[in-house]
Amino acid sequence: MLPLVLFVVLFLLLMVALGWQTALRVSLAGMFLLTASAHWGRRRADLIRMVPSGLPPRPDLLVTLTGICEILGAIGLLTPAFASPAAIGLTPLLIALFPANVRAAREGMTIGGKPVTPLVARSVIQGIFLVATVAVAVGSNGQMFKYSSGTGRIVREAVLS
Repeated sequence: MLPLVLFVVLFLLLMVALGWQTALRVSLAGMFLLTASAHWGRRRADLIRMVPSGLPPRPDLLVTLTGICEILGAIGLLTPAFASPAAIGLTPLLIALFPANVRAAREGMTIGGKPVTPLVARSVIQGIFLVATVAVAVGSNGQMFKYSSGTGRIVREAVLS
């Protein structure tokens, strides 16, 4: 639940100052950095237990790999030129990680000694994150640069949103 709270709070705080697209990118990056932090701390063992049993025999490596992907994705979201590709990559990552959340909810697991989010709530939260990554990937107009021609020459400027 904490990742959702961080995501919403960051988005609301930054939306007016930065615009919705940039606020969405920054809030997603914050959420992914927060969730990545669990991959190496005292909650790591809990995440390893969540990995579905049908996957390769080294769930600890999967947890490390997904944590690295979340960090790289967050960095990409904060870099305007890489925001869309990062969001495109994070979307299937969210989908791939969902079975671990289903397993944790069904088996009543804990993370850091606290019960995992119930499945229905977790599904809604996951949907919100998926919509956000797709919105970043697509953007309102897909524009990374704006062009202006006031003096007869075209000027290209990077835009944050």
